[in-house]
Amino acid sequence: MTTQPALPQGFRAAGIAAGIKKNGKADLTVIVSDVDCNAAAVFTTNKVKAAPVIRGMAQLKSAYARSMRAVVINAGCANACTGDQGLRNAEATAQLASTLLRLDAHDQVLVMSTGVIGVQLPMDKLQAGMPQAVAALSTSSLADISLAIMTTDTVPKVISHSYTTTEGKQFTIAGIAKGAGMIHPNMATMLSVVMTDAKVPLGALRQAVKKATNRSFNCISVDGDTSTNDTYLVLANGVSGTRPSVEEFEDALNEISTELAKKVARDGEGATKFITIRVTGARTWDMAHKVGRTIATSPLVKTAFYGEDANWGRITCAAGYSGEDVNPDHMSLWFGGVHVFSNGTPTDYLDEAATAAMKPIDVEVHLDLGLGEAECTVWTCDMSHEYVTINGKYRS
Repeated sequence: MTTQPALPQGFRAAGIAAGIKKNGKADLTVIVSDVDCNAAAVFTTNKVKAAPVIRGMAQLKSAYARSMRAVVINAGCANACTGDQGLRNAEATAQLASTLLRLDAHDQVLVMSTGVIGVQLPMDKLQAGMPQAVAALSTSSLADISLAIMTTDTVPKVISHSYTTTEGKQFTIAGIAKGAGMIHPNMATMLSVVMTDAKVPLGALRQAVKKATNRSFNCISVDGDTSTNDTYLVLANGVSGTRPSVEEFEDALNEISTELAKKVARDGEGATKFITIRVTGARTWDMAHKVGRTIATSPLVKTAFYGEDANWGRITCAAGYSGEDVNPDHMSLWFGGVHVFSNGTPTDYLDEAATAAMKPIDVEVHLDLGLGEAECTVWTCDMSHEYVTINGKYRS
């Protein structure tokens, strides 16, 4: 596997400033495939869904999942809780792009939005910006589009790799993601678009997307809030001519998706720590996942990491209220390589050693439940004073 900074074959994209964001930064992205794509996506399970999510879910349940050609993403306005007008604006956004690209708006253009909830899309700015975005389409704009989908993100999330099959043929997968707050995907504000030039049948693509979601984006959390706009979309246009095996493609997509998800967790609003929580010894993967996610979302756990306080009791406590049938008498817990808890009681560890394990930016926690062979890893960040500052003044 080698790093490939460009888009996969057959894709073009652009990210420009259309004036939707108050700060004047890039806020409109257009991604286009030269040929029809198989498309699969996972959307938020929040009952309050943004207009583009409602539209996209309907599109990808239909035959249009085999004919997608373009994605339009705006930042600065979520187009959520905007009623019928919001749905009309989402459709109008697709129509603007389809007219310029000579595509069918409903059959071939998906729309995503991110930003403030309850505000109508500024259609005048989209009308003015869309021609600029289409004119700027290029094959080397992966970095530009990763910037144009950001809101409170401090860094872009972008990745691209080429892969070689066992038969010696190559294909590329590239992806972008955004999200720093309202992150607790359950399928934050989390958006991700992944593109590949591999030939992947629609059924296999849907299966791969579902598996990758569970092992990547559904294994991160910043603050426990599931957004109205969560969308993880994968487009496969087959231009490379390479058809990897199901296992080869699933492994590659999982790798790309996991790296993007970890970038989101690392860039959590106000974060000073990136925390890896490995839960082993569970009866099932679902059990390990639920315990890990409960620990990852605990405010007490997250603030302890911010304060570099090796307060292991908060972790065992969170495991206990996860809803899973755990038993402290079987548990063992490590901070880094420091064994702090075993079989219901603290070990005779040195507090200085445990505190030192909390000092790095990247912190690892290992909780063994002692009940089985299944395991799951989740990723999160700490919760700092800056998180409160950012979200206390989000709309201003």
